[in-house]
Formats: sequence, C-alpha cells, structure tokens
Amino acid sequence: MPSSEVTSTPISVPNQGFLLRAQKIFLYLGIAYALLVVLLTIPIVQLHVLYCHSLRWPLFARFDLPAKYGLSPSKTLNLQLTTSDNVTLGAWFTLSDPYYQSLPSSPDALTPSSEHIRSALASYPTILYFHGNAATRAVPLRVQHYTTFSSRLHANVLAIDYRGFGDSEGTPSEDGLIRDGRAAWDWLMERGVKGEDVLIVGLSLGTGVSVGLAKELSDEGMEMKGVVLLAPFESVGILLDTYMILGLLPVIRPLQMIPGASGLVRRFLIHKFDTISRIRDIKAPILLAHSEDDWDIPVSHSEVLFEHLLEPHLPSVPSLPTSPAELSKISQADWDAYATAQTRRKEARDELVLKKNLEHFGSIQEFSTGGARVVFTKTVWGGHDRIGLQEGVQDAIGRTFGMGSYAR
Repeated sequence: MPSSEVTSTPISVPNQGFLLRAQKIFLYLGIAYALLVVLLTIPIVQLHVLYCHSLRWPLFARFDLPAKYGLSPSKTLNLQLTTSDNVTLGAWFTLSDPYYQSLPSSPDALTPSSEHIRSALASYPTILYFHGNAATRAVPLRVQHYTTFSSRLHANVLAIDYRGFGDSEGTPSEDGLIRDGRAAWDWLMERGVKGEDVLIVGLSLGTGVSVGLAKELSDEGMEMKGVVLLAPFESVGILLDTYMILGLLPVIRPLQMIPGASGLVRRFLIHKFDTISRIRDIKAPILLAHSEDDWDIPVSHSEVLFEHLLEPHLPSVPSLPTSPAELSKISQADWDAYATAQTRRKEARDELVLKKNLEHFGSIQEFSTGGARVVFTKTVWGGHDRIGLQEGVQDAIGRTFGMGSYAR
C-alpha cells in the first residue's frame, strides 16, 4: 500500500496579534499605576504632587507691577510679610472698588499709600484670600477673584503666595501654610482691623489653610466675620480615595479592591489637611460652595462637611450591629425604636434646614442654631477653579456676611 502523508494546518486565532498587544498595554499600565502608588508614599514626591509649587506661572512674573496683570494703577500694593518662623512671603493688597473710585481720577503713584490702606481697611471689610495649589497670585484666574471681590462685595483683598510659591521663601508644609495664613491675619490686625471685619476665603488647597487658621483663631477666642470654603475637601487622605485625574482616571480607587491597601497609602501621608476633624471648632459663620461639575474635588466632599456640621444639632439614632448574625438577634422592639429615631431625626432636619432650589443654578441649604450659621451653595456649573466667580455664589456670600449691596 502506498503511504500517505498527513499534513497539519496550524489553527489561527482571530485577532491574536491585537490580544497580545492589549495584554502588553494593560501590563504596562498596571506597572505604571503601581509605580505611581509607590511614589506617592515618598515625602518629596508627595510634596510636589500636593502643592505643585514648582509650577511658577506666569513665568518671570513681575509681582512689583500688579498693573501688568490687569489691576488698576494705584489700586494694589505689592508687599512682603514675615511669618513667625521668619519666612518672607510675597503678597498683594487690593483696595475695595468703592474706596479706590473715591480717589483722584489720575493717581500720581503706582501703589496705594499707607494712609489709603489704613483708611480703606477702616471703611470696608477685607477678604483674606488663600488660593489653590500651583502657580502664583498673578495668575489671571486668581486676579479675577480679587477684582470680583473688590467690585461686587466691596471688599479689600489680601492675597498671599504661600512659602515656596511665587516670590515667597521656604518650602511648603501643612503647618507652614497655616503659619503663612496667620502672618497675613496679623498684618491686618497690626493696621487696626477688627477681626469681625475680616472674611477668610479659601479655594481648594486654600480651604485647608482657611480651616486650620480659623480653628487656631477660634481656639484663641478671636472673632472673624466668617469663613468661605470654595470647593473644599474632607481631608487629603479621603480626597485621594475619590480623586480622578481629569475626572476620568482614579488614583487610589483601584486599591480599594485590595483589603487594607488604600489605608496603607494614607498612613504614609505627611500633609493631611484634615478639615473634617477641625471644622466644628470654628466659632464663626461658614459658607460652603461647590459645583456638581467639579472634576478635581467631587461635590460629595462639601455634602459630607455640611452634614458633619449639622450632626450635633440633630437627635441621635441608635447604631445597629454590622454582622448578619447579630442583626438577626435584634428584637422587634429594637427595630421599632430605631425606625422611630430615624423618623424624628428626619423631621428635626427638615425643620432646622432651609433649602431653596434655584432653577438652572443649583440649590442653597442653610441652618442656624446656637449662633452658628452654616450655608451650603451647590451649583450646577462652575467647575473647580471658577466656583468663586459664579455671581450666584458671590450673592450668597454677600447675603450671608452682609457685604456689597447686601451690607447692613
């Protein structure tokens, strides 16, 4: 019999090349993510990621020429402050619009005189403004805040660059930034300003500075007009759990699938800015403002802070066990007591909290008890950096603190 040869044809897998490339891409992404998480535990990396103070925009800024960045001649003073640990900070002091417009129409000096500064401080309230991370006080978006506060709220504005930012000396740290805020406060006090005439306003990272400073002042029994937190966060640790780069790529959230992994990363945090543990100690009115389209810090942070401030003023609810075995042992009487407590708590909240929905803008919630007024303005639009430029937010600030056209 003649022999026959049997040839085997290799079986081709559809899209095999694509699958191999996809596997490699996901492998590289996984390695890059692991490296990112490891890097975040290194102090020097944390420093630059959190503060981004090396990004000194505008480049080659002339802080001694505020008019170059859109501020009127003779309206803004470039100055230097010295902190309690002997660090020199750069700052701008901008006169309120009503006071500035009362000056001669053709100022003969490039900066306001010390006499005009003292007179403006005595005549109008002052906003002590703390900006977010990165860049400097000369960034156009920040200049817009100064001019808006000056015009719509009729306020003087003192804005500083934290240590390590702009033309300020030093290296940023949590305690250092709060010291910087205190140096700005003391500069105002040294010029005869009353604490009740100063409104502390912070944006993003600046909200952590604002809360730290306001707590320190409250502990010392000092008065202030109030505190405005624009796009605040509960703490840096909690922010890491929710932070998404460009609103799309989570930083720490994938680690939550590994028990204890995200907690391990938080243990390495040096700069914590734990707002939620400090905010109840502030003895002054507080206004929170946050946008639903904030890609950097989710609006849920302000919602939690508002409920945290409200919590002491509501009836308590008995806690339930967490394990299914213990839950099965709860009596009907205990369930009824729990349900009754929940109902009473909801009724107390509805009675205490006034909420107003504003079409195409958002909502405003507020409560006041024991002399403490808390307002939460949640907007539909505004993003992260522009929340303070929303006219509705400025109106809420004006109404809450009696500024601008709402001055009492």
